[in-house]
Amino acid sequence: MRVDSHQHFWNYDPVTHAWINSQMEVIKKDFLPSNLAPILKHAQMDGCVAVQADQSEKETDFLLQCAKENPFVLGVVGWMDLCSQDIEQKLDSYSKYPKLKGLRHIVQDEADDHFMLKPNFLRGISKLETYGFTYDILIYPKQLPAAVELVKMFPKQRFVLDHIAKPVINGNIDSKWEHRIQQLGSFKNVYCKASGMVTETSQNAFDNEDFHPYLDVVFKSFATNRIMFGSDWPVCLLSASYPRVLSILDAYLKQFSEEVQNRVMGLNAQEFYNL
Repeated sequence: MRVDSHQHFWNYDPVTHAWINSQMEVIKKDFLPSNLAPILKHAQMDGCVAVQADQSEKETDFLLQCAKENPFVLGVVGWMDLCSQDIEQKLDSYSKYPKLKGLRHIVQDEADDHFMLKPNFLRGISKLETYGFTYDILIYPKQLPAAVELVKMFPKQRFVLDHIAKPVINGNIDSKWEHRIQQLGSFKNVYCKASGMVTETSQNAFDNEDFHPYLDVVFKSFATNRIMFGSDWPVCLLSASYPRVLSILDAYLKQFSEEVQNRVMGLNAQEFYNL
């Protein structure tokens, strides 16, 4: 099975999607399952995981509806307020939806680099395992120390790092980023998405080989059974088409066995999200 472990849907709204600024005109429109379906078919992908882009339960409901109406949407990573006092009741209520696989918070936008270590947030994370929900870690490199502390506290909780923590792709590996990635990779309950890299390049100019040093760090830090492909469509369109994004990992994976290629391109996501 080939699975895109990370993509988004939205009905564009200038208020809800205020993060889409004037330099992002190409994604200032609706992106729905009907738009993605032919792209996945052309890429020979069997399905995808839809990930939240707005921090509201309305967003979670929208993605679950997309999944209900489109069988190729195999799972949903939604949003709930993990800091709320009634988070356990919310989790219990949403646990009736089999396609809801996990949650995510847009931690990269939080001013406090240690947001994930706040008591209320930790309390919310502590409830996820009971309901079988995963947690996607969306951060910048400066927030990696907090991520390491977080996963250390919850050895049985399944975590996945989105977009390899968004390092700047400029050919100069940040030693602090590399060290923290190595630390995260040492925890067997933590996975990593090889995704979101093209938008971290300078002026969207790159060759496939430009990503190899970063992927080398990821593949050396995480076992090949804990890395998964994600397109980050449609955000990736700011820098590259879906086939172009796919070609980066396809080219890198040629050095590995067919078994490893199959795991990274789908089986790992299938297992992690219980698709």
